[in-house]
Amino acid sequence: MRMPRSKSDVDAALLRKGFLSGGGDHDFFIYHSVAGKKTRARTKTSHGKGFDIGDNLLGQMAKQCHLTTGQFKDLVDCPMDRTMLEKALVARGIIDPPAPQDEPKKG
Repeated sequence: MRMPRSKSDVDAALLRKGFLSGGGDHDFFIYHSVAGKKTRARTKTSHGKGFDIGDNLLGQMAKQCHLTTGQFKDLVDCPMDRTMLEKALVARGIIDPPAPQDEPKKG
């Protein structure tokens, strides 16, 4: 089912899941692993408030983050937590597996 997501929901979810924000002509988001390392998983949204991001753009954002569109929507909608995101990025060879001391805390 096609369903757009609000820009504010997308931005907030990315920030909650370990993406750090940067400025510029767009709002840039770069994923930093639980080990604190900057990764190749990154995306951007246009400046502004109060608009929705359609399925087409969500698909492009998913590719930029090295996720499937379904995984990216789960990231935004919250079934995918940071631990699951890390596992997906490890499985795709985007990041190295975290060392035991870098594992996110449960709870």
